[in-house]
Amino acid sequence: MDIFNLVIRNLASWGLMAIYLSLGILEFALGLYTGRWKKNDRYLDLSSFIIGYLLRFLKINFFLLFLLPLVIPQYKSAFSWVSLGWAVLIIIIADDFTQYWFHRLHHEIPWLWKFHRAHHSASYMGMAMANRNNLVQSLLFPNLYITATLTFLGMGPASLIVGTIRGVITYLAHSSIRWDMPLYRYRILHPFTWVLERTISLPATHHAHHAAHDRDGIGHYNGNYGNMLLIWDVIFGTAKITRKFPQEYGLEDHDESWSSQFFFPFVKSQKPGSDLS
Repeated sequence: MDIFNLVIRNLASWGLMAIYLSLGILEFALGLYTGRWKKNDRYLDLSSFIIGYLLRFLKINFFLLFLLPLVIPQYKSAFSWVSLGWAVLIIIIADDFTQYWFHRLHHEIPWLWKFHRAHHSASYMGMAMANRNNLVQSLLFPNLYITATLTFLGMGPASLIVGTIRGVITYLAHSSIRWDMPLYRYRILHPFTWVLERTISLPATHHAHHAAHDRDGIGHYNGNYGNMLLIWDVIFGTAKITRKFPQEYGLEDHDESWSSQFFFPFVKSQKPGSDLS
């Protein structure tokens, strides 16, 4: 167990960043961003990565180390008696179920879409855009607050495990390296693949969500909302599984300044009729 805890702690602290950077370097080496990563995109992606990570670190620590001890000090470690296995299951469900609905509502409610739009404006997939988010939305992701609360309540080891699993799945789902293709190509793997692609997010299903349109029968912009798990889409009827990849990504009207996408509503678009004006 000590070795297991050491592995999880290392993955959670620096391992995920190493995976993220390694995938990104490989994507660039393979030329998957050639001609696509323009100046405006670079500014937005790098701002989201650097500032977004800093803000998430600050807000989680403020919430976990200051606010919760101030508001509910009597409940610190109240659920430390819950076994590791059950704690992992509880956090996975609480984390991903809330994120599914948070994500879905940002597609279905027009004024919320303004804050989520930045994540969909990239005409490419990969590590460069995996953390691409509006500043305000970065502060509001509910799963981070839920996980921090459950950590305060005594489920810290489980939260590290779930955070590691979530990070690996979401990074691999956003990757421009289509590592899941062998799962669809070899018939012997199809029974396993059938279960896997309905359980977690894979590149094919998540890329479909980032498609520029659905005219090819592959794009599924209004669905495949699951962050870590696709099972929520299966349950709520928003899943579309084709085992194919769209030809075009992003938004057909994506030409907005990086600053209006990242800093909205504090900075607004100068384009007439823009969602962000």
